Amino acid sequence: MPIVIVTIAISCYLSWKALTCSPGFLWRMQAVIAIVTKGGNCFKEANLTDADFTGATLKFCDLRKADLTRTRFSKVKALEYARLDNTYLANPQIRQLVVTLDGQSQNFDGLNLEGVNLQGANLQDASFIGTNLNNANLQNANLSKAILKQAQLDGTDMTGAILTGACIEDWGITGSTKLEDVQCDYVFMRLETKDNPNRLRKPDNWGETFALGEFADFIKPYVDTLDLYHSQDIDPRAISIALKNLSTNHPEQELRFVAIERRGNNGLNLRFTTAAGADKSELSHQYFRDYARIKKELPLTVQLRLAERDAEIRTLKDTIEQFIQTGTHQSKIQAETIQIIKGELVMTQNKGINIHSGGGSIGDISGLVGGDGVVNLGTISGNVTNTLAQLPESEEPSEPNLKELLTQLQQAIENASDLSTPDKADLLEQVQALAEAKQTEEPAKKEGLTRKARKMFEATLSSLPQTASIVEACTKLLPMILKGLGLPA
Repeated sequence: MPIVIVTIAISCYLSWKALTCSPGFLWRMQAVIAIVTKGGNCFKEANLTDADFTGATLKFCDLRKADLTRTRFSKVKALEYARLDNTYLANPQIRQLVVTLDGQSQNFDGLNLEGVNLQGANLQDASFIGTNLNNANLQNANLSKAILKQAQLDGTDMTGAILTGACIEDWGITGSTKLEDVQCDYVFMRLETKDNPNRLRKPDNWGETFALGEFADFIKPYVDTLDLYHSQDIDPRAISIALKNLSTNHPEQELRFVAIERRGNNGLNLRFTTAAGADKSELSHQYFRDYARIKKELPLTVQLRLAERDAEIRTLKDTIEQFIQTGTHQSKIQAETIQIIKGELVMTQNKGINIHSGGGSIGDISGLVGGDGVVNLGTISGNVTNTLAQLPESEEPSEPNLKELLTQLQQAIENASDLSTPDKADLLEQVQALAEAKQTEEPAKKEGLTRKARKMFEATLSSLPQTASIVEACTKLLPMILKGLGLPA
C-alpha cells in the first residue's frame, strides 16, 4: 500500500511539472498526450473555421493541422491536454489568450495570431508591434491604448472594437478590414520615442474627439496612400500651398494626387500615392504643420496671391472649392492628371493630379509680402489691372461697361482713406474675382465667385460710416457690376 501511494504521488508530481512546461518534463506531457488522444475526438486537419467550442472540454482531442480560423475557444477546458501540433494553440501564450480572452498589458509583439478569435477580449494597453492579426476576429474587443504599430490587419473584423488611445502607426489595414461601429475618441499616429515624444494625436486638438462613427470615415480606406484628412475649418488655399510645399520639399516621394473624398458630414480627405517605402506618418506631420502655419500666419490676400501664382495649385484649389460648394451629393471625385507643359494645362485621364514641380516652395512669399510682413499692395493691384485688361469691351452702348465699372471700383478702393492696407488688398482680390466671374461659363462657379465677393464687401464696409467715400462708391458701382454679370443686384 505505501508503494502504491508513493507511485501515485510521484506520478502526480511528474504530471504537474509537465503541465507547467518545466524543462525536462515537457517531453513527458507530449508523449502522454500522443498516446491518449488516439482514443479521443479527432479533428486532425479538419476545417473548423468559425466553429464555436465555448465552454467545451477538449481533453485528449486531436487538433493537429486543423484550420482554426476564427475558431472560438472561450472558456474551453483541458485544452492543454489536446494535441495541438501545427496550430497557433501550440504556443502557450496564445492558447491562454484565446481561452481567457484577457491580454491586458501583455506583449504579443511579432507573434503569428492570424485567424485567432478574440471577440470581446480585453486587450487594453497590450502591444502588437508587427503582429500578424490577418483574418482575426476582434469584434467588440477592447483595444484602448493598445499599440498596433505595423500590425497586419488584412481581412480582420474589428466591428464594434474600442480603439480610443491606440497607436496605429503604419498599421496594415486594407479594404477588407472591417471597421464598422468602431468606438474611438482619438488615436495616435506614431509611437512615442525618446528622441521624438510627439505621438501625432488625431484629432490634433487635444480638446476634440471623433464623433460617433467618425473614426471609420477618417481612416478607411487607408491603403498604400497618404491620406490627409481635414475635419473642420477647411481652407482650400492653405491646403493647396501646403501640398505644393510638401511636393517641392520631397520630390523623391513622387506625390500624385488621387482623389478627394467626403468623409462623414463635414470631413474632407485628400488621397495621394507616394514612392514605395515613403514615411507617410512623417509626410503627414510635415503637411499639417505647414498647413496650420499658413492658415495662422499668412493674410487671406497673400494666400490668394500665392495660389494664383502657380497654375497647378490654382487648379487644385479650384477643384477643392468646387467640390465643397457644389459636391453636396458626391462622396468622391477621382481626379484626372493635370500637368503643366509650357504654361498650358494638359489633361490625361486616370492618373491623378501630378503636383510635383521643379519650382520653388510656395512658402517663399517674396514679392507679395515685405520683409516686415506687410502686404505688397502694388503687386496685388498690378495683378488686378492685368486681369481687367483681359475683359472685352461692351458691344452695346446701353449696357454697363463692366471693364470700366470694375476699373472705377479698383481705383475707389486704392484711394480710400478709410480702408487699411489689408482691407484694400482683400477688396482688390474680390474685384479680380468679379472679373474672373465674367470670364467663366460655369453658372455654379460664377455664382460662387460673386457670392463670396459680395460677402467680403459687406463684411469690410459694415464697420465704416455710410458717408465714407468708399461706401458710397461701392453702393453705386456694385449693383451695376452685378447687372453686367447678368446677376440680380
